[in-house]
Amino acid sequence: MYGIPHIVSDVMTQTVASVGRRASFKVIVEMMQDWGVSALPVLDGEGRVAGVVSEADLLPTEELRDSPEDGYALLRRPADMTKAGAVTAGELMSSPAITVRANATLAEAARIMAREKVKRLPVVDEAGLLVGVISRTDLLKVFLRDDADIAEEVRREIVAYLFPLPSSVIQVDVHDGVVTLTGRVRDTALVPVAARLVRAVEGVVDVEFDLTRKAGVR
Repeated sequence: MYGIPHIVSDVMTQTVASVGRRASFKVIVEMMQDWGVSALPVLDGEGRVAGVVSEADLLPTEELRDSPEDGYALLRRPADMTKAGAVTAGELMSSPAITVRANATLAEAARIMAREKVKRLPVVDEAGLLVGVISRTDLLKVFLRDDADIAEEVRREIVAYLFPLPSSVIQVDVHDGVVTLTGRVRDTALVPVAARLVRAVEGVVDVEFDLTRKAGVR
């Protein structure tokens, strides 16, 4: 009964800047500046995502270069000290890469980002090959969905299923992603169920109800 959820491939960026394992520190920095990104996927020879190199991976080198007398601070962080002496993407990258499949739902991608505390994810196909990248901004694109499209899905997939005519008469209005259901229903016990289903529709910001029990119905 549910509409097909949007998946990662619907909103991901397909043109992706990436580097190979042998890319130098300077090349990595230049690519980040040119592309306006804070992280780059690192690919192996076959095009699979081997890791991700981010600004955070580069900072230990800058910290050591700027304050060599404070190098002892890095010694207390062995991983950072190792990266401070790294010169290639393969040495600097965080591995294994945290990725998401192109056919994953946006909710799945959002959970991975929240759990791993990352701002973007390389998108891979079944073979692990890079096909795109999805960011937090991309996940928010779903809220740009047209109000009329949301209303049509709510009517077709939820209202018609839970509150069929003629026993119930409901009007569906959507404004700026906020869905409002008004009318009379046969069974008000289904209203909480409708609330959960409507909130799960892609692009819905909130749900409001003004539903009453239809007169003469027991």
